[in-house]
Amino acid sequence: MTITEQKLKRTETLEEATIRFAGDSGDGMQLTGGQFTNATAIVGNDLSTLPDFPAEIRAPAGSLAGVSAFQIHFSSKEIHTPGDALDVLVAMNPAALKTNLRDLKPGGMLIVNTNAFTETNLKKAGYDKSPIDEVLSKRYQVFSVEISKLTQLALEGMNLSSKLIDRSKNLFALGLMYWLYTRPMEATVEWLKKKFSDKPEILEANLKVLKAGYHYGETTETFISSYEIKHATIKPGKYKNITGNEATVLGLIAASQLSGLPIFLGSYPITPASDILHELSKYKNLGIKTFQAEDEIAAIGSALGASFAGAIGVTTSSGPGLCLKSEFINLAMKTELPLIICDIQRAGPSTGLPTKTEQSDLLQLMFGRNGDSPIPILAASTPSDCFDTMIEAVRIALKYMTPVFFMSDGYLANGAEPWKIPQVSELPKIKVNFRTEKEGFFSYLRDKETLARPWAIPGTPGLEHTITGIETEETTGKICYDPQNHDSMCKMRVHRIENIKEDIPEIEVIYGESKGDLLILGWGSTLGVITAATESLLEKGYKVANAHLKYLNPFPRNLGSLLKNYKSVLIPELNLGQLKLLVRAKYLVDAQGFNIVNGKPLMISSVIDAAEKLLKEVKS
Repeated sequence: MTITEQKLKRTETLEEATIRFAGDSGDGMQLTGGQFTNATAIVGNDLSTLPDFPAEIRAPAGSLAGVSAFQIHFSSKEIHTPGDALDVLVAMNPAALKTNLRDLKPGGMLIVNTNAFTETNLKKAGYDKSPIDEVLSKRYQVFSVEISKLTQLALEGMNLSSKLIDRSKNLFALGLMYWLYTRPMEATVEWLKKKFSDKPEILEANLKVLKAGYHYGETTETFISSYEIKHATIKPGKYKNITGNEATVLGLIAASQLSGLPIFLGSYPITPASDILHELSKYKNLGIKTFQAEDEIAAIGSALGASFAGAIGVTTSSGPGLCLKSEFINLAMKTELPLIICDIQRAGPSTGLPTKTEQSDLLQLMFGRNGDSPIPILAASTPSDCFDTMIEAVRIALKYMTPVFFMSDGYLANGAEPWKIPQVSELPKIKVNFRTEKEGFFSYLRDKETLARPWAIPGTPGLEHTITGIETEETTGKICYDPQNHDSMCKMRVHRIENIKEDIPEIEVIYGESKGDLLILGWGSTLGVITAATESLLEKGYKVANAHLKYLNPFPRNLGSLLKNYKSVLIPELNLGQLKLLVRAKYLVDAQGFNIVNGKPLMISSVIDAAEKLLKEVKS
């Protein structure tokens, strides 16, 4: 291509785009997507990401089970989800193509690494012959790029191993996408310099390949245009690109500073919660202590012991781990000690789909203990909302002397979005009152407002008391087997948690009118999809609205009256109807569910279809 022809390449302006990098688990797709996300944040686009990890730790190279992917939706306007359909799919091998092609919209761009489409790789992916043919070309814009070969050419003469050269090909794809969507490379260049500061040869190789990918897009005749997405209009402030697990950690740190109490995290590694342990362990300078226990039971036992000693005890897990923790959770409820139990949900039952998302555990958290065992439940709705929800969970735990469930899921935990860093003055105050007076002390003498028992730190003179899972006498805390006392204590524990509804905000309509034909009610990570679907339905003229629950136990005090303002209620969930069951039972409304459990977030179009079907039934 001549210089004159290069100048003829045009740059088209788009409002938004959704792209996905997909390849083998060893191809560095998460790194590639993460760097593209950082560059997109620098440009000032609103964004939402969806990493997708293989469940197998060491799946055979080139197999369907070993495919790793990273999706990013970015826009010049506010967005709510990682996107329904892909505008661009970068497939590094046949398995990546087969598992991801169904999500590429008709007419979308398909960029394939043709060097990986060998007979062996095609066979592993279940192809008899290469699918890159006229059939695909008629449905998509297919760009066959010899990514592996071009990577080798870029590194000619460097005397590197073939394995190291092959591992660099993801940077060629990244450079190409930087050119295609006019992203700056500087942040990635600086990141590479820092990461490989002690390995100059690897640094040089990575920089060469990154720039080779960029210049390939710039000079080849394959692409006739690049794309530009203007920066989004956002509120002034300092922003950080953040994942849900990172926001959860920062929420714990903020709660520690606001309350003046140290954090102790007792945890056992489990996907997708492990990153909370890893990240929080970096903050030892703030007095935070982390303990990787030998199992789930030891993890929560150590956290409960920290709570007994006057710290903010925290434990993290996912559904299978919560099953193992259930006895200690019940002990925390019975002894009325503040404890934060983080449930980063994944697809179940049992081991289920370890790396896939699901709203799998609501009923487990509500009822998964023996006896009547009420525990407050809070659910974050976006990656950045994990920060605020965690602070609120700590506030409630300390004020009401109770364990609290904090719920997130795989999509929120690993997904990222821009987060406006708050000012300290904007954060709520968390007041802590340790009992120190000996006069009139009883371990279950309750506060008149909150019904919380006093928090007496072990070793405080004159405040010795019993902590036990056996039933205790009201007020004194002594072991008691009297049936009337047991009845009274069970009802008191329920009333104490139900009383929290007076201390939390009422639920509000997010979009739409306060009365209408349909309310779309959600919780957790479905917020973005439901909001986007509601906006679309309102544009079509439907009388719909949406509301979202952060507080799942107790429910907001006005939820029942809100539900009665609509002719029908739709509850989309990534389970088979857990919130629907609770709402129908408590409020006796004929709420309908839209339920999918495929390990992926809901799609906007699917929620719209379900809502329109229900609206037709309402009118008929």
